[in-house]
Amino acid sequence: MDIVVEGAACTTVDPEQQFWNELTDILSAPCDTNELLDNALRSWLDLVAKARDELLHDEDDVATCSQRLITSPIFSKHQEYVRTQIIYSLLQEDDYSPLHVIANFLLSDGRAEEETFKRMIREGCFLRLLELIRGCGSMDSRLHRLLLQLMYEMSRIERLRFEDLMQIDDGFVTYLFQLIEALADDANDPYHYSVIRVLLVLNEQYMVAATSAAVDPTPPTAPMTNRVIKLLSIYGSSFRTFGENIILLLNRETETSQQLLILKLLYLLFTTAATYEYFYTNDLHVLLDVIIRNLLDLPSEMDALRHTYLRVLAPLLAHTQLSQPPHYKRDQILSLLEILRGSSNAHFKPPDPTTVRLVERVAKTAWLVEPESDGNATEEDEDENITGSPSPVGSLANSQTGSAISVIAKVSEKPGVTTPSIRKQSQLGQEVVMPMKESTSPPRPPPPRRILRPQKSLPEVPMHRHGVPFASSTGNHPNHHHNHHNINNKPPPPLPRLLRRIGTGGTAGNVALQQQQEQQQQQPQKKLPPKLPPPRRKAKPAAATTGVTGGGGSEASTPTDLVSPRINPEAEAVS
Repeated sequence: MDIVVEGAACTTVDPEQQFWNELTDILSAPCDTNELLDNALRSWLDLVAKARDELLHDEDDVATCSQRLITSPIFSKHQEYVRTQIIYSLLQEDDYSPLHVIANFLLSDGRAEEETFKRMIREGCFLRLLELIRGCGSMDSRLHRLLLQLMYEMSRIERLRFEDLMQIDDGFVTYLFQLIEALADDANDPYHYSVIRVLLVLNEQYMVAATSAAVDPTPPTAPMTNRVIKLLSIYGSSFRTFGENIILLLNRETETSQQLLILKLLYLLFTTAATYEYFYTNDLHVLLDVIIRNLLDLPSEMDALRHTYLRVLAPLLAHTQLSQPPHYKRDQILSLLEILRGSSNAHFKPPDPTTVRLVERVAKTAWLVEPESDGNATEEDEDENITGSPSPVGSLANSQTGSAISVIAKVSEKPGVTTPSIRKQSQLGQEVVMPMKESTSPPRPPPPRRILRPQKSLPEVPMHRHGVPFASSTGNHPNHHHNHHNINNKPPPPLPRLLRRIGTGGTAGNVALQQQQEQQQQQPQKKLPPKLPPPRRKAKPAAATTGVTGGGGSEASTPTDLVSPRINPEAEAVS
C-alpha cells in the first residue's frame, strides 16, 4: 500500500489499482513511430511480467492484460508489427516471467485470429516450444501448462512442417507419458488433459504427414514414424493411465474436434497388433457404452463424426478382448445397427450409402453374425481390411493409399464447434427436426372443413308450485282404480334436487319424468308388521323366610337368601 502525501492531505493508493492505472497510461499513449511502438511494448511487457508473481496470481488476470493490448489503439493500428515483435520475443526471451506474458498474448490472439498460429509455424516457433517445455517443467508449472496449451492450439490449426515433426524424438514423447502417469499438482487439471491433448494432436500430425507422404511424388528421404503409437506398442503396460484418461475425456467431451482426435488415436490402437490389448477389459466396456450412446445421440447431419465412430467400432469389436466370450452387450449392438440402417422407420430419409456400408462392416464381426450365416460373411471391404494383417508401427506403406487411415486422417472440424445432441434438445423442449423421406406421389388434399351446427335450446318444463315438475294428475291416471291396495294412498315422494334442476329438458325430459312417477305409483308399498312392544323385564323372586334349626342355634339360609329383591319405595309408602 503506497502512501501519497500532498501538503496536509494523506491518501493511500491500492497497488493493484495503481498497476491497472499504469497499464492504461502505457496503452493509451500515442505511438506514431516504430521506436515509440517498441518502447510501449517493452513497457507493457516489463510491467505485466513484474506483476505476474505479485498481483496476477490467476491466469485470467494475465489474459486480461493481453486483451487490454489487443483492444488498444497500439494493436488496432499496427497489428502486423506488434505480432512480429512478440513472436520474435518468444524466440529470443529466456526469462520465465516475460515468456509467460508473451505466450499468453499469442494464445489469446491466435484463438481470435488463426493467422497468428500459422505465422508462428512459419517462423519456427514449434521447435522453440519443444525446447521450453522440456526445460521449464520443474521450474515454472504455470508457464509449462501455458506452453502446452499454445503448442496444442497451434498444431491443430495448421499442418506442421516435416522438419518440425522430425525434431520430436522418443525422449520428448516419453516425457509427456510420464507426466500423465505422475500425480497431478494442478487442481484445475487433475487428469493432465493439457498433456493428453498435445499427444492427441501429435498423433494426428503423424497421420496426416504419413498419408501425404504416401501420395507425394517426391517423398522425404527419411521415413516418418508415429512415435506415439510406437511407444504405446513397446511400453504400453507402463502407460495405462493415458488410456484410461482418453476414455474419460471422450465420455465428457462435447467439442467435435476433440472427439475426432481421440477417435483417430483409438483407430490406430485397434488396428495395430501390438496394441490390441492395450486397454483393460473394463475400460473397453466403458468405451463401448460411450460409443453406443454417442451414435444414438448424433443428429442426422453429423455424418463425418458418425462415420468415424463406426470405423472405430469395427476393429474394437473384432480385435480386442471384446471378441472373447462372454460377449458384452451383443443385443444392444445389434439393435444399434438396426437403428442406423433405418429399416425400422419408413417415414424418414434413409441413411447415406457410406453409413450403410460401415454398418454392414460392423455387422460382419464374427461374434455378431448368427451361427447359421457365419460362413457367408466373407465380402471384402473397399477401404479397409479388418481381418487382414495389422498396420505396422512405422510409416504407412504405399499399398495403404486410400485406406480408412487416410480417410480418418482427413476428417476435421473447426475448434470450438460443439456436437449437437438429440437428448439435450429433447430435454430443453426444442423440436428435433428429422429429414423426411422424399415421396414421389402427389400430396393429398386437405380434408373438408367440418361445419358445426348451432345447438338449439330446449323448451322449459312447467313447474309445480312446490318445485316438482308437473306431470299428469293422479285421478286421471288410467290405473287409478287399481291402486286400491295402497293403504296409505300417499302421493309419490318428491324427486331429488338434481332432477328438479334439470326440469327444463323439453318434451323428452317431461316424458322421462312422467314415466318415473308412474312407476313409483304403480309399485305397491310393502305392508310392514306392527312393531312389538319391548319385552317386559321379569321381576326377581321374593326373599324366602329363614328357618331356625334346632341344634347349635346357627341360622341356615338357602341360596335365594343372598339376593335381596328391589323394593319400590312408593309402593312401600302406600302400604
